[in-house]
Amino acid sequence: MAVYSIEGCNDSCYPDTTVLVNKLDIREQELLNEAESIIVTSCSVKAEKELDFKDVDFEYYKGLHKLIFGDLYEWAGTVRTINISKKGTVFCDHNELERLGRLRFERLRARDFFRDMEYDEFVSEVSELYHELNMLHPFREGNGRTLRLFVTLLVRNAEYDIDFALCDPDMLAIANIKAAQGDISLLKAVFADMIKNDTP
Repeated sequence: MAVYSIEGCNDSCYPDTTVLVNKLDIREQELLNEAESIIVTSCSVKAEKELDFKDVDFEYYKGLHKLIFGDLYEWAGTVRTINISKKGTVFCDHNELERLGRLRFERLRARDFFRDMEYDEFVSEVSELYHELNMLHPFREGNGRTLRLFVTLLVRNAEYDIDFALCDPDMLAIANIKAAQGDISLLKAVFADMIKNDTP
């Protein structure tokens, strides 16, 4: 679970805790983390193998979140209703999430989801998209995992391949912080290490 600074620190949590209310009624954070890891990993692996990359828009993106977190949280697949920040990074105002989310996916569709791009341009575009969707941070929890699943599907749809296991999570976190401060160069370098040309 991400450690956020939020408006109303107990929002969606059990009384007097920061443990999110969940369908399994787990009230200890460590146990919830374990259950979440098992469920989300299983659902993500299945989605990578079986989910079609079509009719892709902001609703599709929210649907990914519901797919991998729906067994745990009633609000899975819905945008957050509070403002959040993390380690000094302030994410999109919750009042703007629907509008900006729709616009971002409209632009992505207009670029044909980065298909038929040369490698260097593709890496640059994917890095920019990752940064923009990370700054959107539309969900109360599970933004990073939803974003990684979506980017994996996007990259493979464009006939490249990506392996997030090749990336040090701490390095990705640092790259995200630097990108939020206006320097996306490290994030592009991180993605260049993860994205491979899978074209025969």
